[in-house]
Amino acid sequence: MSNLTIGVIVGSLRKASFNRQLAQALAGLLPSGATAQFIEIGELPLYNQDLDASLPEPVQRFKAAVAGVDALLFVTPEYNRGMPGVLKNAIDWGSRPYGQSVWGGKPAGIAGASPGAIGTALSQAQLRNVLAAVGVKVLPLPEVFFHFAGEPFDAQGGVTDARTRQFLQGFVDRFVEWAGQKPA
Repeated sequence: MSNLTIGVIVGSLRKASFNRQLAQALAGLLPSGATAQFIEIGELPLYNQDLDASLPEPVQRFKAAVAGVDALLFVTPEYNRGMPGVLKNAIDWGSRPYGQSVWGGKPAGIAGASPGAIGTALSQAQLRNVLAAVGVKVLPLPEVFFHFAGEPFDAQGGVTDARTRQFLQGFVDRFVEWAGQKPA
């Protein structure tokens, strides 16, 4: 595999969120030749079409970061049975102004962590629909609904449960293989 840069977008702004920790754990499982670049979304203003003619600096940086990666990994919590507004806002900014989307054709994977019984299944389903609408190609399987009890991460940011770590490694390996394929 040649070098593959994966943009990691975390749908939580909380510094110590489980999803940020999951994203860091997934980044730590990347094979040689693949690197993670975290793309922050916390400084993006709320989407406002009036700003399309002169994009705010945080939006310009965000769009340049997304355009500069080969693939995307979205790691999202679930709020009130849906994706976080901050994540939807980032997707909206990336798709605008009309005809200048940075999303089209990018391969992406989705993962999420939650102590809730169904993990982030509803958030991820909603995210898949929105990403399809902007032309992102999402890895169909495996799906990562990281449900946990107790402390899922150790002090070094690794996953504490060996079976879960093995599953996540399988997801990362499959995602990198899939994202690195060149279209025919």
